[in-house]
Amino acid sequence: METATRPAWQQAAVLTGAFVVLLWVLEVVDAVSGHRLDSYGITPRTEDGLVGIATAPVLHFGFDHLVANTVPVLVLGFLTLATGIARGLVATAVIWVVGGAGVWLFAGDRSIHAGASVLVFGWIVYLVVRGLLNRSSTEILIGVAVFLLYSGALLGVLPGQPGVSWQGHLFGALGGALAARLLQRRADP
Repeated sequence: METATRPAWQQAAVLTGAFVVLLWVLEVVDAVSGHRLDSYGITPRTEDGLVGIATAPVLHFGFDHLVANTVPVLVLGFLTLATGIARGLVATAVIWVVGGAGVWLFAGDRSIHAGASVLVFGWIVYLVVRGLLNRSSTEILIGVAVFLLYSGALLGVLPGQPGVSWQGHLFGALGGALAARLLQRRADP
C-alpha cells in the first residue's frame, strides 16, 4: 500500500503553524510562571547564557513582543520551508546557531536576549540571497517579494532602539546569508 505524501507547501504550513503554536504556548507558560522562562534567553559571555542559544528564539518578553513576531514567522517560516522542507530546516538551524552565537559573543554585558526575530531577520536575508545565488525564477520572485515587504525591517540590524536586540537581528541576518551560501544549488558541470 502506497501512502500519499503531502506537497511541500502543505508540510511547510503545518510545520510553521506548529512552531507558532509552540511560541504561544511557551509565552502562556512564561506569563503564568511570573516570566521565569525569560531567564533562559541569551546572556552574553556567561556559561548559563549558552543555553540561550538553543532556547532564545522560542522565548519572548511578553505578548506584545510575541505578537510583533507572529505574522513574520508565519510568512517567512512558510516561505523558507515551502520550496524544500529539509533545506528550509537546515537554513533555519544555521540561522538559529549563527544568530545565537553572535549575540552571545558580541552583545552587551548584563543583558538578556530572546525572541524569534533572530529567525525573522535570518529568513528575510536567506530568501533574498537564495534566489540570487540559485538563479531560480521562483526563488528570485519570492526574494523580491520578501525584499519589498520587509526591506524596511532590515534597518533593525543597526543600533539605536533601546530594548531591541539589534545584535540578534544583525547576526540572524548574517546567518541567513551564510545559510543561502551553504545551501546554494550547484550547477551541473
